[in-house]
Amino acid sequence: MTGPETLDVARDAIWTIVIVSGPLMVVGLLVGVVVSLVQALTQIQEQSLVFVPKILAVFATMMLTLPFMGDALSSYMLRISSRIIGG
Repeated sequence: MTGPETLDVARDAIWTIVIVSGPLMVVGLLVGVVVSLVQALTQIQEQSLVFVPKILAVFATMMLTLPFMGDALSSYMLRISSRIIGG
């Protein structure tokens, strides 16, 4: 495998990671911002209040997007295996 092919595989891997983890990160960010706004508006400054809604939201998003994640990872594996077989 040459240098450009290695960089192409690495770029494809990084892009797959971004695609797979993107929805979870966006939901975690949005829930964190909403809970922080609620804390600021109500002046409830409990540090552990952020974790429970964020964990539940990320878990629910993961359950909803699990088929998409599996498909993205499967297609990445097929691309890698075709490169290995093709030489």
